[in-house]
Amino acid sequence: MSAPARRDDAAKSPQAVRSGSPHDLWQQAIRIRQEWLDQALSTQPADRPTAERCLTGIYARASRPRPRFEWVDSPDKARALISGWPTLDQLYERIRDPRPRGTAPVASDIAMIASQLRGALSAGVTHTDPELSPVRASKTKEPWPELAPLQALDSGVPLAVVLHQGVRAALHRSLAHGYRLPVRAALAGDDPAPVCWYGQQDASWIAYYDTLRRLGLARYGPDEAGHLDTWADLARSCGWWWPGEDVCVVVDRPEVIRTEPVPGTAHDQIRLQPRGLRYRDGWQPLLSR
Repeated sequence: MSAPARRDDAAKSPQAVRSGSPHDLWQQAIRIRQEWLDQALSTQPADRPTAERCLTGIYARASRPRPRFEWVDSPDKARALISGWPTLDQLYERIRDPRPRGTAPVASDIAMIASQLRGALSAGVTHTDPELSPVRASKTKEPWPELAPLQALDSGVPLAVVLHQGVRAALHRSLAHGYRLPVRAALAGDDPAPVCWYGQQDASWIAYYDTLRRLGLARYGPDEAGHLDTWADLARSCGWWWPGEDVCVVVDRPEVIRTEPVPGTAHDQIRLQPRGLRYRDGWQPLLSR
């Protein structure tokens, strides 16, 4: 299937619902998940003013001034601009170093800030959040099985577990394993690529906390809610981005996205077709599985 155009109904989060059976709440969650999947696969041109506003806000939370924004049409075009920037392994080395030298890279600070946000959002969930602590069946102490959602609910699997499996984990598999990891592998070749964030394909964790809020299953403080909205607006506005100290390299959204269902999955997962991605400059990576 081809990526749909951006949906206006996903542009702002509606008021939370406060009642409903687990089956009813799951049906609402499916609709919210689809809104976010539509955003993650949008081929509309980037909303550059919104993206730059959100990125400026994220830089400010890392105690950095507004960067200069360098927009490119594909991750391939970004490579020359981000050469020598820190990789994930280098950030981990810095974390493990008891006496790291110099100031932490902005990418390290942003990663910490995003992690802290997710922890704060999980603290606002009204049930034990499987994101923080895996929920296990009380009798066997084994993790709950991943079943088709209605079957899971009928079998006594808690709604919290079904929501985590069916929104957070399902979108992560679709957007990470089914999209960004094969694209990143095609981009990097044999060399590790610098740390980046994925814009619209960061939707899995954003969608999860947005779903809980809209279903009335989470209550976030004003700062956490505003911070989540910043990341949500960013995911609705652009593609991948690399944060540097003075410049932030941002990729426009692709021109063509074609996906296919992943057979045998409980939560309608998708993946890119082997030649299903083309960016606005014509870059079309050959994707492996």
